[in-house]
Amino acid sequence: MVAELIASLKHFVTQGHLPNAFNVFFHLQHHAAISSYVLLHPISSLLLACINVKSLPLGKQLHAQIISLGFHQHPILVARLVSFYSNVDFITDARVVVEKSNTLDPLHWNMLISAYVRNSLFVEAISAYKKMLSKQVRPDDFTYPTVLKACGELLDCHTGMEIHKSVEASSIGSSLVVHNALVSMYGRFGELEVARHLFDNMPVRDAVSWNTIISCYASRGMWEEAFQLFGRMQEEGIEMNIIIWNTIAGGCLHSANFKGALQLLSQMRSSIHLDNVALVIGLNACSHIEALKLGKEIHGHAVRTCLDRFENIKNALITMYSRCKDLKHAYMVFHRMEEKGLITWNSMLSGYAHLDQSEEVSFLFREMLHKGVEPNFVTIASVLPLCARVANLQHGKEFHCYIIKREEFKNYLLLWNSLIDMYARSGKVVEARRVFDSLSTRDEVTYTTMILGYGMKGDGEIALQLFEDMSKFNIKPDHVTMVAVLTACSHSGLIAQGQLLFRKMINVYGITPRIEHYACMADLFGRAGLLNKAKEAITGMPYKPTPAMWATLIGACRIHGNTLMGEWAAGKLLEMKPDHSGYYVLIANMYAAAGCWSKLAQVRTSMRDSGMRKSPGCSWVDVGNEFSSFLVGDTSNSHALEIYPLMDGLNEVMKDAGYVHSEELVSSEEDFEELSIVGNVY
Repeated sequence: MVAELIASLKHFVTQGHLPNAFNVFFHLQHHAAISSYVLLHPISSLLLACINVKSLPLGKQLHAQIISLGFHQHPILVARLVSFYSNVDFITDARVVVEKSNTLDPLHWNMLISAYVRNSLFVEAISAYKKMLSKQVRPDDFTYPTVLKACGELLDCHTGMEIHKSVEASSIGSSLVVHNALVSMYGRFGELEVARHLFDNMPVRDAVSWNTIISCYASRGMWEEAFQLFGRMQEEGIEMNIIIWNTIAGGCLHSANFKGALQLLSQMRSSIHLDNVALVIGLNACSHIEALKLGKEIHGHAVRTCLDRFENIKNALITMYSRCKDLKHAYMVFHRMEEKGLITWNSMLSGYAHLDQSEEVSFLFREMLHKGVEPNFVTIASVLPLCARVANLQHGKEFHCYIIKREEFKNYLLLWNSLIDMYARSGKVVEARRVFDSLSTRDEVTYTTMILGYGMKGDGEIALQLFEDMSKFNIKPDHVTMVAVLTACSHSGLIAQGQLLFRKMINVYGITPRIEHYACMADLFGRAGLLNKAKEAITGMPYKPTPAMWATLIGACRIHGNTLMGEWAAGKLLEMKPDHSGYYVLIANMYAAAGCWSKLAQVRTSMRDSGMRKSPGCSWVDVGNEFSSFLVGDTSNSHALEIYPLMDGLNEVMKDAGYVHSEELVSSEEDFEELSIVGNVY
């Protein structure tokens, strides 16, 4: 009869019919009263079933039965009870069970410590470890990895090092699992030299050892060391999992080695299944180098492997298509998403903003609010620069009001920096300064933005004063700050001050001049008519000149009438075969200003032969709440027939007022047509 009841109980447990199983158990208790040990395995089976369904009442009922039967110190049932209470998040009860068991077996303590760590209760895990020692229970090679992880998470160096000493004093000091845990813990502490020493002196290493030390370097941004170890790992033929592949590919992404990240992805495909993290890395790499074709291939792979259902994949696809100037497909991905989180909205808004689609951004932002999605600081910070770039001050002011209303935005300096930048770029330096002065906290970006604003306005003296204020408040300038202050000197004719700042870059500020700083110096000298010094700044720098730098010198030569040097610089520029029509127009304008019509004609012929045309001019008009753009020769506007006669009339009024075309800027009939439409060179 007892055997039949036990078989019936096992059947109900297997089928998941707990009420029936407990009914059988009560019958079994009646028949097995003379031998309680017969109940041991049925109780264990029932506890396991309670763990699977997380039934707290039934589990507690069994616990009471265990105590009444005197099994509360039985190793098997203690383990089952610890597992049960841990799984139903009653870890305090699990601790009581372990402490009352009075067993010297470390298994139950290991289970308890592991449960604490699993639930991120790291302080309690270390406390349990110390209690374990006080009860004379000896830790084993399962105890140490878990408690070392707790020390690492808490950055508890003192306890971690004490445990390390215990490991070395124990008989399990050579355990591979424990060694890996030690390397990981010291990596968390930032003690990479200790972690590396432990790794290098391991008698045996497995894939986890390599993954751990590489992750230590990666977490600190020390990618060169991580890449070197990855190379050694490949040379030694160590099997790699998807985590280490993704870590290294992510490192390539962080190091701006976008092609390297994509090459790693290609290698991964031949040996391992790509997960959603790998595809996001690949899509981000494609975004940076505008590799649309490859991005579409990754999209196809995501669809075939059903990974396109992940939200992070969809967001990365929106960003990739946007950065590759394919807004049609970006919006298709966005539109097909049933549930759109804040990151998704931000990705689409950022895509439109990246391509200066002001009206689309405005429409999408309003739709976002209508859907009840609250923008965060990233949303606003991505949109504000667009308002500045397209001179849409009205939208910028609306966002300013929105920021003020949102109290939680008060401490996001990124937002306020973007707001200062928006006003400064829109020519509203007074408003920018008002925001600047209202801030209780400022960083190098805040100052750089304000310096640039004054520089563009020609207030170089104020810009220099702000630059000096940075030193007073112990804010160190970076290379972008130096570009801003040198630009301010250039636009204000502060030659001596600009030269002094350039000389101080290395010795005082510890900044090695980059090509953009030399470009600022060339512009500084060129604007002042010091053409030989401008030439020396370009030819004497340790970088290859860019087309823009030669163009700067050509523009200065045109203004100051040095056609000989301008022609020399034009030769250097044309050797680079630039694909931007503006450079050719600049050279043509220089010849026009000097009256060298035959050479001007040669430049025009060269442009025509290469199939290059000057990009049509564009103007923006902000009327009320509507923002419109106009291209030369564009008749798509529904009011074109009214606009063009009005423009002709405006031209006549301007001529009557004494304004004339600047002939030196005109080199063909096409340009005269553009002047009559855009009207910005009178």
